[in-house]
Amino acid sequence: MDEQAVLRVEDLKVRYGRTVVLDGVSLAVEKGEVGALLGRNGTGKSSLVRCLLGQQRPEAGRVRVFGQDVWRHRARLMGRIGVAPEEPDAPPLMTARQLDRFGAQFYTRWDACALRQRLGRFEVPLDVPFARLSRGQKAQVMLSLALAPEPELLILDDPTLGLDAVARRGVFEELVVELADRGITVFLCSHDLAGIEGIASQIMVLGGGRMLLDEDLETLKQRFRRLSFQRIVGVGDRQDDGHDLLAGLGPLVVKTRGRHVEAVVSRFDDAAFERLRRHVDVESAQLEAVPLEDIVVSLVGEGATGGQPLALGTEAYR
Repeated sequence: MDEQAVLRVEDLKVRYGRTVVLDGVSLAVEKGEVGALLGRNGTGKSSLVRCLLGQQRPEAGRVRVFGQDVWRHRARLMGRIGVAPEEPDAPPLMTARQLDRFGAQFYTRWDACALRQRLGRFEVPLDVPFARLSRGQKAQVMLSLALAPEPELLILDDPTLGLDAVARRGVFEELVVELADRGITVFLCSHDLAGIEGIASQIMVLGGGRMLLDEDLETLKQRFRRLSFQRIVGVGDRQDDGHDLLAGLGPLVVKTRGRHVEAVVSRFDDAAFERLRRHVDVESAQLEAVPLEDIVVSLVGEGATGGQPLALGTEAYR
């Protein structure tokens, strides 16, 4: 991993009693990149975030932010980091205006004007107690406070959880603006895969306490594809499920309906697909891109162990 990475995790291990939730996890996010950490609930994403922020000491491994150990230098580093937690958390009686003034006391840089403009775009009232704001408004206040000190690194733990479609879109649009204007580095966990696909440059997937995937989004989308074809029945009356025909393409999900076979593969290349298309037992082979959501489901959905085929469908991820 790059020594100049803004955020670097090495062989992280976190345990609660006898349960190991993170086991040898490593990752790095470089300056100006948007790294998205994905995985099912209970896979250790929030534990990893707490370690990134120096709030939790891992059993083993190390976390470095801007080249410094975050556990030893947390107070110094937090001035350069903006954080929006999974659960919006602020004094319930304080208003957004009061939170603005309060937060400004703790940072050398604080753009109150940009914060209020952002809240205006989100249509968040400045003088309503935090406890009386909607879930979406609370999340937008937390994001605005996280961006106010002009952080070099922004850490977001599922910032759109529980928000409606309009509020989710507002959060991601705001991030796009910030990334374009200032090129900050972002590390986020989220269930909103459609929103992530529009801004992330690096995709990381946790499963079973380990990092299953850490890859550039564009490279990832090139090697994961959905294939479909018709088997020619009658040649020796072969009734296989299509796995043998797909062996060289790394099938993760295979569905068969009579002669029709549909699969999500993880090792797509043009030559292998051409061999499949020309196979004596195959006809009408077709190819299409796979949305990020289906890629993640194919890796961590129900039954995702030992390389066994998975069932397609977003319910496995959610």
